[in-house]
Amino acid sequence: MTKFKRIVNSIKPIDKKLESQILQHLNSLTKPQGSLGKLEDIILQYGLITGKIKPEIGGKQIVVFAADHGVAAEGVSAYPQEVTAQMVQNILNGDAAVNVLARHVNADICVVDIGVAGTFGDVPGLIHRKVKPGTENITAGQAMSNKEVLKAIETGIEMAEDAIQKGVTILGTGEMGIANTTPSSALFAALLPCSVEEVTGRGTGINDQKLNHKAQVIKKALAVNKDKLSSPVNILAALGGFEIAGICGLILGAAAHRIPVVVDGFISSAAALVTCKISDSVKDYLFFSHCSAEEGHQIFFERLGVRPILDLGMRLGEGTGAALAMSIIEASVKIYNEMATFDSAGVEKKLKK
Repeated sequence: MTKFKRIVNSIKPIDKKLESQILQHLNSLTKPQGSLGKLEDIILQYGLITGKIKPEIGGKQIVVFAADHGVAAEGVSAYPQEVTAQMVQNILNGDAAVNVLARHVNADICVVDIGVAGTFGDVPGLIHRKVKPGTENITAGQAMSNKEVLKAIETGIEMAEDAIQKGVTILGTGEMGIANTTPSSALFAALLPCSVEEVTGRGTGINDQKLNHKAQVIKKALAVNKDKLSSPVNILAALGGFEIAGICGLILGAAAHRIPVVVDGFISSAAALVTCKISDSVKDYLFFSHCSAEEGHQIFFERLGVRPILDLGMRLGEGTGAALAMSIIEASVKIYNEMATFDSAGVEKKLKK
C-alpha cells in the first residue's frame, strides 16, 4: 500500500464527543451566548479537531510550494514564467508579503521547490523536492503522470509530518507559480462541476481579451483530457500542478494527524477541493482563510457550503490569507482560554426577573 493510500485510509471524521463540554465552557464566559459570532464557531472547530477541552496553539507554519506550469506558454498570465523563480527568491530573502504577515503572526515559513522550471543551487532555507521542472501543457495532454502526481502528493504529506514532529499545531497553505490560476480554474470546473466562465478570473491582472483567451484555453484542456477525468487524483494529474498536488498532500497529512490547516486563497482552495473529493472527512480539518477577489472563489464556497473567515478582496496568494486568518484563529483560542467565566468574575449571568 502506498503512503498516499495509508494516509487517506487513516483520516477519520472529527470526534464530536467533546462538543458539549467545549460549548459549556464557551457559554460560561462573561458575554451573551453567541455574541462573538464566527469566533465561537472557530473555537469549537479547533477544539474538536485537536480533541482537547482546553486547546492551545503552539507552533504555526505556512508551507509555500513553488512550481511552474506548461500552460504558461499559452499566454494566460500577465507575467512570464521566470517570475516564479524570482518570487521564490524574494520569499527566501524575507521580503515578500507572506513574510511580512508571517512575522506579524509569529509563523514560520517553509519554502518547497516542488516543480520550478529554474534552478536555485544551494540556497539557504529552500527545500529541494522538485518532482520535475514544471508540468506539461494541459492543452496538449495531462499535466502530470500518475507517478509524478503521487510523488508530489506524498511530498506534501511528508512536509506536514515534518512540521508536526517539530511541534507545529496549525499549518497554513501557500503557493507560488506563474499561470497557476489556469489549472486551478480547470480543477474547479471539473470537480464542482461548473462552467469554465464561472470560475475563470483575471489572475495576475489580465485584460478582457486575455481573459476570454484564458477561458478558451481551459475549455481546450478539459476537452483534451476528458477521458482522464475519472477520479479526483486522475483529474489532479490531468489538469493540476505540482504545487497544487503538494498542498493536497499537506492537507491530507495534517488531517491524518488531527492538525488543522488554514487554506489560503483560490489556488489552495482548488487543492482543498481535490482532497475533499478524495476523503469526505478532510473538510472537518480545514479553516478557509478568505474569499479571493478571483472569479469563482465565491462559487466554490457556495457549493462547498462553508464561509471563509475573511473577505478582503485579496488575490495575491503566497499564503498571505492563511497568515491573516491564523491571527483570528489564535485570538479565538485565547478568548476561550483566557476570558473570565461568570462564576470566576462574580458576574450575574442573567438579569433576575
